[in-house]
Amino acid sequence: MRFGIGLMMFLGLASAAAAASTLTVEGVVSPAWVERGGARMPLAVGMQLNDRDRLVTGPGSRALLRMAEGSAVKLGENAALVVDNLADKLGANTARLVTASLDVVRGAFRFTTGILGKHAAGRDVKVRISTVTAGIRGTDLWGKSDDQRDLVCLIEGSISVSHAQTGEFTMAEPLSFFVAPRQGKPLPVAGVDPMQLKEWATETEIQAGSGGARRGGRYQVDASIAPDQKTALAAYDTLRAAGYPAVVRPVKKEDGSQEYRVRIQQMPTQQDAQATVEKIKTLGMTEAAVSK
Repeated sequence: MRFGIGLMMFLGLASAAAAASTLTVEGVVSPAWVERGGARMPLAVGMQLNDRDRLVTGPGSRALLRMAEGSAVKLGENAALVVDNLADKLGANTARLVTASLDVVRGAFRFTTGILGKHAAGRDVKVRISTVTAGIRGTDLWGKSDDQRDLVCLIEGSISVSHAQTGEFTMAEPLSFFVAPRQGKPLPVAGVDPMQLKEWATETEIQAGSGGARRGGRYQVDASIAPDQKTALAAYDTLRAAGYPAVVRPVKKEDGSQEYRVRIQQMPTQQDAQATVEKIKTLGMTEAAVSK
């Protein structure tokens, strides 16, 4: 029964991915999850995100989300992001308007204005990084919330920023940042060293060969090849609980018998697939192997 439910969930996600969406998962380095309606499931490429979804990333994880007009939303490891007010609609002047509220509960985050969108659109995106709120309509920014501070770095464009102790103000100078420590008053806006920015940026980028899945990836990992459904489901449950979007595929063998392959799909390179193999071996998938 669980196999049937899992298959239906996978087909449902695949169907959803084919539909238009304000915010869609384009890439992910597992382990990562989405919490929705009291349930928790692995974050998977092609998944549509809904209002009030909470994304959680684990150690070494990354997530790349794509808005309907092409903007990228990136999330680093050990992070949590809540999305809301997702819409792709006509604005007051009948122009297309994409909206979103992005609540960075913890971790590193980046929003980059779309250059890949198929259709021109305006955007009204509000980002809250714990105690700091930024309103953006066309820009590139990086931010992070941790135990010590909340930080917003403007890379390009302009943002309206608000904080309880400073009120609202505008940041329009490229390569500038604002810091609100947990203890004490917020610091004045200051310039950021390009090398520091480069270091920060790596915290939200999916690095080649790191085990990331991407839309259109042709490689996959056979985490387990089982002779029966029960054994396959045990591996499936282990992987999904650990934040890996495993699926089960029944395969007919040459002798007419059937085996069940527990797979992690859509790896763009063999190196990414091999990196995933090494990760899941720690979960007991000792026979995991790359396939294409």
